[in-house]
Amino acid sequence: MGVVANREAQGRVAGDAVELAFGFWPGRGRPIVALHGITASYVNFVGIAERLAGRRPLLALDLRGRGGSDKPEGPHGMGQHARDVAAAMEAFGLDDCVVVGHSMGAFAAVALAAEHPDRVAGVMMVDGGLPLTVPPGVDPAALLDVVLGPQLARLRREFASREEYHDYWRALPAFPADVWGPWVHAYLDYDLGGTAPHLRPRASEAAIRADYLDTLDADLLRRRLAAITVPVTLLTAEEGFYPDQPPLYPDAVVRAEGGAVGRFTHQRIPGTTHYTVALADHGATSCADALVAFAERCGR
Repeated sequence: MGVVANREAQGRVAGDAVELAFGFWPGRGRPIVALHGITASYVNFVGIAERLAGRRPLLALDLRGRGGSDKPEGPHGMGQHARDVAAAMEAFGLDDCVVVGHSMGAFAAVALAAEHPDRVAGVMMVDGGLPLTVPPGVDPAALLDVVLGPQLARLRREFASREEYHDYWRALPAFPADVWGPWVHAYLDYDLGGTAPHLRPRASEAAIRADYLDTLDADLLRRRLAAITVPVTLLTAEEGFYPDQPPLYPDAVVRAEGGAVGRFTHQRIPGTTHYTVALADHGATSCADALVAFAERCGR
């Protein structure tokens, strides 16, 4: 993995009655707007920004309840994230942009394109954005504790140092040893707030729970997807959250759900998981190259 060569500009921008933190990497042309996953932050896009190498500017936002953004008690949900992002784009004077979302960020990007169509020229969904149906008889709230159990557990802990936090993640299979490097370090270091020895992750558990339940409204999501008139492309990881797990979006699901979306394309990225599709060299390079091609396809 290459080193982080160009430090992004950082700041805060007005959302919908909140302030959102952001990172901005310069480049040529109209900015691409990037939205992160459910427990993540804008730094999830550091590798993709590096691999864009100035071919496009990238504006990545911390969604409400995460990172350096405000953490109100509510409201939450994809419609609210869309309102926040639309307000931030207005503050920057941006419209008609390609929007890329990873994981939950893909669901937020879909809501933005459906409900604020003047802001969006195309939607790239990275391992997210299509409906994932809850198995019959399963309580969605209980499913959250299974799917994101380790992630939720870390929100309730304090860490004495960033090194201790790195060690916590090293014990999980999310980032194999060959992935560790400056991108993962930057992502994890930004995740922590407070001062040692009382460092804590900066994501709000209440926001995570509310947002997760909102992404399970498959009927609403299908209506939003059907309302999108701009190009939509889906990049999927070859494996699930961790190596050797089945993908979150098997081909059958992509065919069934993507087939109902107008102007839809799909690309699976080999050798990636849900995490490494953005924060490992191969995944970040594939996403960056796909973003440049997609922006050109969208006339941006």
